[in-house]
Amino acid sequence: MMKTLRLLTVVPAALVMSLALTEASLAEVPRLQVNSNLPSKPLVLSGTSGGTVSSNCGNIADTPNQIIQVTEPLPYLRLTVDSPGQPTLLIDGPGGRFCVMADNYSGSKPELSGYWQPGEYSLRVGELSQRQYSYTLSISQQKKPMK
Repeated sequence: MMKTLRLLTVVPAALVMSLALTEASLAEVPRLQVNSNLPSKPLVLSGTSGGTVSSNCGNIADTPNQIIQVTEPLPYLRLTVDSPGQPTLLIDGPGGRFCVMADNYSGSKPELSGYWQPGEYSLRVGELSQRQYSYTLSISQQKKPMK
């Protein structure tokens, strides 16, 4: 009787844990389609930087923070990350894998701009320290004014 009681206690607990892990792994990564009809103001997305995976682009999450689907060739697109920490931006796309870091001396933010070919781009906002911070990711087709 005792073994049956233990089994009846362990099996439901294992089932609940299994369902919780399955639900977490099925969580969708936010997806955004981008084309030449972006609004004149930048799109601003937010999230939490950093993660448990150590990479050459800082500490990143094991899943992308954002996936962008570029549906047509874009002559110019700019991504900028703003965060109080030391953020990085890791972009995996049709043209390869790119890591962009902030320049701590000039106070610049991680930014990548230029021509973007159609395809899917996975974005991970990393952090050089072991901490995690809130960040904003701005997506714009507006070129920065010259200083």
